[in-house]
Amino acid sequence: MKTLKFKLYQHKKNRHLKRLINAAGVIYNHCIALHKRYYRMWGKHLSCAKLQSHIAKLRKRNSFWQSVGSQAVQDICQRIEKAYKLFFKHHKKGVKPPGFKKVKKYKSFTLKQAGYKFLEGNKVRIGNRIYQFWKSREIEGTVKTLTIKRTPLGELFMVVVVDNCVEPEAKFTTGKIAGFDFGLKTFLTCSDGTKIESPQFFKQSLNAIKIASRQHSKKLKGDAPNVSNASLSSNRERARKNLVRRYENISHRRRDWFWKLAHELTNRFDVLCFETLNLKGMQRLWGRKISDLAFGEFLQILVWIAKKKNKLVVFIDQWYPSTKTCSRCGHVLESLDLSVREWRCSGCQSINGRDENAALNIQMVGASTIGLGDVRQAMPAIAV
Repeated sequence: MKTLKFKLYQHKKNRHLKRLINAAGVIYNHCIALHKRYYRMWGKHLSCAKLQSHIAKLRKRNSFWQSVGSQAVQDICQRIEKAYKLFFKHHKKGVKPPGFKKVKKYKSFTLKQAGYKFLEGNKVRIGNRIYQFWKSREIEGTVKTLTIKRTPLGELFMVVVVDNCVEPEAKFTTGKIAGFDFGLKTFLTCSDGTKIESPQFFKQSLNAIKIASRQHSKKLKGDAPNVSNASLSSNRERARKNLVRRYENISHRRRDWFWKLAHELTNRFDVLCFETLNLKGMQRLWGRKISDLAFGEFLQILVWIAKKKNKLVVFIDQWYPSTKTCSRCGHVLESLDLSVREWRCSGCQSINGRDENAALNIQMVGASTIGLGDVRQAMPAIAV
């Protein structure tokens, strides 16, 4: 399975797609209301089949709802069902049930087998209308779903999921393996001694974000004397879009840096070892810093590029004491405070840097996990 994303051309016809997204948002909120009402009356969960059957009857009497394809409505019901299943399974971990959403902030609708058709060139027919998109790459494989997404700026994107793609076979080219330790001060510390600092894009743009947010909050959103509502609405909407552009600029710069870094690492190493981290727990402790580093997003990009280049990404257990274990003799400390950046091993008397030592341990455990044995014994076969 592979996901491709294309931007639609700006055109007046796009208003129709935005109306479809709004209609999908109305149907979504109605489904959530039905779930809540059904539980209050019967004390049970409303099944997906009953919900789809009821919504199908309501669509026959509502022309606005009929503008959304039947498969898109089925997908809405299935997504709600999936969200409730996750809630029932992980509610003790803080997962919340699906709730109501503002229609103007509703993002997308999905079509599966029908309702769309790709034409020659960069054209696609959705319903009875033809739209053009920026065809940045060829669509190879069998198209499974097509999703129309709306950004906060009002731009429309087409997300295509394809199957039966030719998957590359595992093949190593450089013969090198490396371990990486994620940190707050240094984004990644490699087992070969190199360190990669994060640009911290949100921190760089924090002043601009504050100014844009302040300007947005000053714009009136209610009735005011001697001022037309249209003027109030347009001024606030302009300030809102300016704030959204600031956030999108940060996101785009960060993703661009992630893609370039992922390509650089996969070109240097065949096997990349990382420690599984509880990023949500770390975010509760350090807040905005973890969000700015966006380590989880980087790993998603790295795994995708590694698969495309026939490289391997290995994750070791998060409970392995990589920081407290001496990478030379294997001695494990009882405790190690976060403020301690270097420590002397009582077994071999070697001085270990906190991040460098952890990266070496992650490399050794990752190598043993994939059957390469202890890296210290496999030195002739693997260049470290």
